[in-house]
Amino acid sequence: MMPGKPPTNILLVDDDPEIAQAVVNYLTPPRYNITVVSDGAEVLPALRRVHPDLVLLDVHLPSVDGLQLLKQIKDQGDVAVIIMSGYVSTGNAIEAMKDGAFEYLTKPFRLEKLEKIIARATGEAVRPAVTADNDVPLTDDQIIGKSPEIVEVAKIIGQIADSDAPVLVIGETGTGKESVARALHRNSKRSEKPFVVINCAATSEMHVEAELFGLESNGTGTNQTPRIGRFEQADGGTVFLDEVADLSIHAQSKLLRLLQEGSFERMSGERPIKVNVRVVAATTSSLVDLMKEGKFRVDLFYRLKVISLFLPPLRERRSDIELVSEFFIKKYARKTGRPFKPLSAAAREKLLKYPWPGNVRELENAIHTAIVLSKEAELLPDDFPMIGDPRQSVQLDFDQIKDDYQEIFRQAIAPLFDKIAMTSEGKVHGELTDALEQILVECAMSATGQNQVRSAQLLGISRNTLRERLKRFELATP
Repeated sequence: MMPGKPPTNILLVDDDPEIAQAVVNYLTPPRYNITVVSDGAEVLPALRRVHPDLVLLDVHLPSVDGLQLLKQIKDQGDVAVIIMSGYVSTGNAIEAMKDGAFEYLTKPFRLEKLEKIIARATGEAVRPAVTADNDVPLTDDQIIGKSPEIVEVAKIIGQIADSDAPVLVIGETGTGKESVARALHRNSKRSEKPFVVINCAATSEMHVEAELFGLESNGTGTNQTPRIGRFEQADGGTVFLDEVADLSIHAQSKLLRLLQEGSFERMSGERPIKVNVRVVAATTSSLVDLMKEGKFRVDLFYRLKVISLFLPPLRERRSDIELVSEFFIKKYARKTGRPFKPLSAAAREKLLKYPWPGNVRELENAIHTAIVLSKEAELLPDDFPMIGDPRQSVQLDFDQIKDDYQEIFRQAIAPLFDKIAMTSEGKVHGELTDALEQILVECAMSATGQNQVRSAQLLGISRNTLRERLKRFELATP
């Protein structure tokens, strides 16, 4: 502590005596003065008595919930609050950040990390933070997980939800980009206004501008009345542009003007139309590479990237797999009217070892299938027939097989055919044909860096056919 600088007064609110004592022992006088209370009902009287520089606040307390206390504390004055929670809920994290918490810490935490956060909180302007909730509502805007990566995403959502700044969400297919956009909207001041989604990859170049900006009436023929575009429909709310990299250069120019001036013209129109919308864009492509190729405007990139969020793939946050699985088990048990069934130990191991190339969306589909198939009191490995065990993957001798695709498919499918037939009776041909076609599309898109033109050429199909397959297989949405 610098000479002459008064100690930092801290109000520590935690009903766990071991944690409280550990914090007190680490944050020693004369640098810190610490007052400890263990019950939520004691917090406001202590606040008025101690006048702390900072509050360390546990979420789960006797008498009063920590998140309710956070609002009451912030109403008393601009004191920094660090939330501490033994259970990570991204929903609570977002709420805490919105309500003005400085930071969110997951127990157990390193005491040296806590001290660094305290130093920032008492030396800088207060910024928002995050917390958690056990009973997560089963909605499409949930960001589920407890890994540091996904908690950081939730914290940022809480910080920026009320901003009007454009957001660019980057991540692989299936990582949950639309869920992020919905969470931003639901937690914003625009939440009562429309949330409008447009998949730029699934809309043809001919129609995307009319879809986004509308079409002006020419007063003759069939076009007697104007067609209202998505931006007008979303006035006051949020527009989510999925796969924004697929917009034509001309549509990019009109989007840039909208972001700069808040106005645009309908197609064939001349009258500027003012709208008040927040734009959240998402992409699986490298916009930097597309800019180098002249396919994406540099000025639009920086307009969209005022705030950027990266969603890590599921394979890089395996600690979330069990929690995400439980969420989807609850969701589909409720949707199908079936009882909740926990994962068996063997099924859990199978899910944890699988690489999840389709990310959260693939896990959701796997859970849905398992709920439908399951006949026991818990979900078993056999309830996940389409998830292969990496340790038992089919080994193909491609040097011998060469171009004999029938033999490749035979070796892959024959060992599993009985199970497939049992779970897809009467639909085997259609389901396997769709599955193969989806794999081919996924592989082509991956091999070409998500370039639709090159993927269509590689597959020997038209770009319109490719777009239809991307839409059908939901490969162009988060």
